[in-house]
Amino acid sequence: MLAHAACATYRIGEETALARATAGLGTEMPATALRAVRVGGILLGHGLVFGPVALGARLLRRRWAGGGERLSALLVALGPSYIKIGQLLSTRRDLLPERVCTALGRLGDSTPPPPRAALQEAVRSAYRGREWPYAEFDWTPVAAGSIATVHRARTRDGRQVAVKVRRPGIERIMRQDFRLTSLAVGAVAWLPQLRSMPVGVMHAQVGGAILHQLDLQAEGAALEQLRANLAEFDWIRIPAALPELSCDDVLVMEYLDGLVRLAPQALSKDARDIAARQVMSVVYEMLFVDGLVHCDLHPGNLYINPDGSLVILDAGFVIQLPDKVRASFADFFINLAMGNGPLCAHIMIESAASIAPGCDLDGFRADLTALVKEAAGARSGEFNLAKFAGRLFLLQRTYGLFPVPEFAFPLLSLLVVEGIVQGLNPELDFQAEAIPVLRRRNMPRASVG
Repeated sequence: MLAHAACATYRIGEETALARATAGLGTEMPATALRAVRVGGILLGHGLVFGPVALGARLLRRRWAGGGERLSALLVALGPSYIKIGQLLSTRRDLLPERVCTALGRLGDSTPPPPRAALQEAVRSAYRGREWPYAEFDWTPVAAGSIATVHRARTRDGRQVAVKVRRPGIERIMRQDFRLTSLAVGAVAWLPQLRSMPVGVMHAQVGGAILHQLDLQAEGAALEQLRANLAEFDWIRIPAALPELSCDDVLVMEYLDGLVRLAPQALSKDARDIAARQVMSVVYEMLFVDGLVHCDLHPGNLYINPDGSLVILDAGFVIQLPDKVRASFADFFINLAMGNGPLCAHIMIESAASIAPGCDLDGFRADLTALVKEAAGARSGEFNLAKFAGRLFLLQRTYGLFPVPEFAFPLLSLLVVEGIVQGLNPELDFQAEAIPVLRRRNMPRASVG
């Protein structure tokens, strides 16, 4: 079982947090090998059954209507680590076909739940030695995510609560998957084009953050931190954690009823516009002001309250950015929005984790300045962060200049919500929405030409 974190969130660079999460991986090689065989068998099986169909559709230039459902089924069969990837991809309707995103979007809170008997054993075992706190407990989940199921219950004192239960056996599977990806990353790191990249450090930090989601008590503390940080905004609701009812494998929160999924088809045009701006405002507040960043705001975690307020239900994948990283990212973003390529290049060079010997810094400055100028000149709604990030990464790889791995988390947060926001309001100016937050807090350095 994961030890409880000393802090509410996974802090990047904390080796002790990652060590707790991955303790014992080296002694689990036989089980990990079996997991590798299972993963390979699942991939092979799906490939043999559906590969010819997909290939035939491609050769005939026909759309394979069942592609999204089959991909979703494959990720479910592979397990929670892969479901998480599908959840993140589901937000990228600008990069993937609509039918694929729709199918993957159902992974947010409707993955197959564990057997009822396994859930009952897990919950009752978690409360063993304590008084059973519930007068009623609905064993049929109201939501089933990749890591936990959520159940409605009523406490002995009459409160309606949401009970989040960690899936039985999930820690073992995710630890094995982490070991497999560690081996894969170690192998690809030897490729010539990747040797100068800190891929091992990036995998350790991102993987450690994902494994940290298994600690439900840390998630409860993160919920309370988010509630405190965002308390000044009366249009956002985050359920309160109830630590007196929670235990190792169970997180109990207040139950919010009547929620509407944050989906374009469920909202009017005015409501979509308001929701899009609210999402961007809260994310920018996290990124540029508090440094406590939610990296998993997919549709299964974002809802609309009956009173119109935005609701964040989950705080498992929440990262505390170091102040230096938060400040550098804010500086880069505001100068990107203002089209100041030279200062963007200066920030990237100044904060780089590694610079290859003989790196052509002047060439990097010139090419990044041109990229920033192009992005800043895009009309409202035309800026695409995923494509910009891809070109930025290509520049870094070409010149051998790599940012600190911590930059991956704010980018991940923005990439996830960008897909949601574009679905709500395709014309929203992604960069301009950040300016009021940055200016109000007087955080970034003054731009220079």
